Amino acid sequence: MAAPRRKRETGAAAPVGYTAIPIKLSEKQRSPHYLYVKEHKVREGTDTTHPPNRTLFVLNVPPYCTKACLSRLFSCCWSVQSVDVCEKPGPREKSEAPKSKFFNLKTVPGFRVAYVVFKNPTGIQAVKSLSLQGPLVISSESHPVKTGIRKWISSYAASVVDPVELKAEVDAFMQTYDQKIAEEEAKAEEEEGVPDEEGWVKVTRKGRRPGLPLTEAASLRVLEREKRKRARKELLNFYAWQHRETKRENIAQLRKKFEEDKQRIALMRAQRKFRPY
Repeated sequence: MAAPRRKRETGAAAPVGYTAIPIKLSEKQRSPHYLYVKEHKVREGTDTTHPPNRTLFVLNVPPYCTKACLSRLFSCCWSVQSVDVCEKPGPREKSEAPKSKFFNLKTVPGFRVAYVVFKNPTGIQAVKSLSLQGPLVISSESHPVKTGIRKWISSYAASVVDPVELKAEVDAFMQTYDQKIAEEEAKAEEEEGVPDEEGWVKVTRKGRRPGLPLTEAASLRVLEREKRKRARKELLNFYAWQHRETKRENIAQLRKKFEEDKQRIALMRAQRKFRPY
């Protein structure tokens, strides 16, 4: 008797509460990749960045799928307001705009999660119908997605810093810093010697005489002196038995001196020349 044939699976089993949406990097890809999506529901006030009823939570986002790719994929359902890609799920406050494009770069490696915010709650319901359609293609001729060696070359080219732009940004930062220090010094001069509400006067270091700067020769002498002092301290009574022997020698010397003093006093008494008063 032949064993019964199993029914061939045409899709991926999505987690409970999620909808599986097939995607492809290109038309040549045979096996699709699945995104697992559901409506983002949290308690009111816990997540200020992703509004309820308009946010789609996406799992299993591949590394080559960028914010622009997700925005294009789900724009077929409704207009996308914003896309936020994170390393792991969780509430996050609104992040400030980066102050520098050179020193605040942070990339999230591996598979990630995403929050897609639609402009209308209708987009959440329209996403569910995508699971019944064919796989969505991420890379196209109009919007190519770089992978492999092309992505590495692009990432390396983006990491090369333009010296002119970097110098301009550093100069602007230093100018702002110098201005801040000047304002703090001017404020300290105004408050110097002026008592507060309780009658206390703030004492600053400005009125103290600054120390003389050490020359190279003076610094070498100080280092040599500290080195000799440290070596002398380390060599003196290095072992515990040396410490005990030193104590015994001191006690023996005190006893010897005491006996000599007793003999001297006895001799002076015998000669009747001892007059303590």
